[in-house]
Amino acid sequence: MPVWSDSLRFAFQPVVNLSTGAIAAQEILARPESGDVLAEARRDPELDGRLAAFAVRAAARKEALLPLHVNVFAGTVADLGGLAALRDAVTEVGRLPWEVTVDLGPPFTHVPQPALLEGVARLRDEGFRICADGVGDGDVPLRLLVDLAPELVKLDASLLDRTAGVRAMRALCEELGALLAVEGVETERQCAAALAAGAQLGQGQLFAPPMRRPAVDVYVPEVEAAPTPDAPHIGPSVRQFVRPAALLPATASAGQVRTLLTDAPDVSGVLLVNTRGVPVRAVDRDRFLLSLSGRYGHALYADRPAARLADEPLTVGVDATAWEVLDLLADGQRNRTGDDVAVVDGEGRCVGVVRLADLVRTLAESRVEEAAGLNPLTRLPGSDAVTAEVDRWIAQGRPFALSWLDVDDFKQVNDGAGFAAGDTLIREIGAALKAVAADTARAGLPEQARVGHIGGDDFVLLAAPEALEPVAAAVLDASWSAGGREVTLSVATVDCPPGTVADHRQAAAWLAPLKQAAKALRGASWVVGRAGTEGHRVRRGTPATRPEPSSAPVSAQRGGGGASHRGKPDSPYGPGAAAPYGIRLEERGSGRATA
Repeated sequence: MPVWSDSLRFAFQPVVNLSTGAIAAQEILARPESGDVLAEARRDPELDGRLAAFAVRAAARKEALLPLHVNVFAGTVADLGGLAALRDAVTEVGRLPWEVTVDLGPPFTHVPQPALLEGVARLRDEGFRICADGVGDGDVPLRLLVDLAPELVKLDASLLDRTAGVRAMRALCEELGALLAVEGVETERQCAAALAAGAQLGQGQLFAPPMRRPAVDVYVPEVEAAPTPDAPHIGPSVRQFVRPAALLPATASAGQVRTLLTDAPDVSGVLLVNTRGVPVRAVDRDRFLLSLSGRYGHALYADRPAARLADEPLTVGVDATAWEVLDLLADGQRNRTGDDVAVVDGEGRCVGVVRLADLVRTLAESRVEEAAGLNPLTRLPGSDAVTAEVDRWIAQGRPFALSWLDVDDFKQVNDGAGFAAGDTLIREIGAALKAVAADTARAGLPEQARVGHIGGDDFVLLAAPEALEPVAAAVLDASWSAGGREVTLSVATVDCPPGTVADHRQAAAWLAPLKQAAKALRGASWVVGRAGTEGHRVRRGTPATRPEPSSAPVSAQRGGGGASHRGKPDSPYGPGAAAPYGIRLEERGSGRATA
């Protein structure tokens, strides 16, 4: 008598790493030829659990060696308190639980959340990974998403037209330690939008359609990678470079490793793991095959443990940066600089590997982009880098302070001491700001400080409010001179608690009148205000005997860029009127250009 499983077929769709173009995993999808078994599974948790088990067995029959994603309704995990059928199937086919990601799908409404969280905890204890599926077009509450703390979040492609939502979800994923994927990508424009919004993984017809056998090659268009949200001195996260790892038990023989390597020519190495999934030995493809190809090599090693031809694994945590991986390779043995590096989770279990070639290519490209945006005089980043960082901190709900610093009467410095002396002064100020920003990082303050050179004598500083005092002390309490002529600096700061500004433009709008107030003071000055609140506090400086009119445009303020503003027409918003938002963080050349 035919049963429902006789008409059940499965299709594979790859999960693609958008940075490397590699297949990170295969999602296996149930495709019944008749009936609506999926609708029945939604109502029957036992049936849904068995479908997941069938999917794992089907993948084994198709020799799918990559990590797997299997779909399960959220209600199934809540009702069953775990997935015994899935666990048994994984063991039966010889896979490891941490090679399988459970995609929890909607509906989440009416699912008892405590039971769901308890079931997810049991799956994690067994080694499975968790993905929140259908986010953005489903009904998963944000609070539940945070409590689930998934290793992966999959967004619906409809959000690509709402990139602010994708960027916000990327910020949340960073806090949760999760990767971000976009499903349903069908066009190159959508792929570019996904990268620009910060997605790291993608699925869809553009890369490869669902197929009966696992895809070997995928199409990934050549698009410009999104700038990493990490500051350049921190480096991009290793998560965006993770490739699937080829895993075998620690007891595997050399013959088993050889079979895996010959059947999978793209595999550059094999990790031997213990029963908990912790890498204990690492087999490099080239060195291993060279040993077997020698005289009597196969006879000597084929039936013996592969561990004899393996090395200690090179490992980094999932929170490491690409630069830390390069440091690990550089400090190791010279003949292992090309080895795969295992990425492990908090329990030491392998989640994948990274390759040197992927790191070098991406870091080199980022350095070229970064260098193009550096001010030629100070080698500090310009406004684009800082404003992007401001928007990222806003999206993450971080408190911050945005400061504008310049030299008082800088035109007179250039006119009196000469261009060379003015350039030297600007370089010295830039070096001092860069040094104090590095000191805040070493001191373990809550956030990193970010310094930018906008142009001329203007600098901008993004920092945590706690870092302001050392910055002010470093630049305002120091003695500055150019060509023997003493000079003073002015600083204006706007404090921006979470929710007070929507983007960097609003922060700049609140900063504009504070800069005017600082320039109206004599000597080294520092004025601090708060976004959303009128008025300011004077932290340094004394009132001038003849304060400059507050109605003067920002570009005409004393010391605000000097002669670089001469000959400019009045603002299109009326003679003497400031442009919208008061000031703009814009490039205006080096210190020499202001004379």
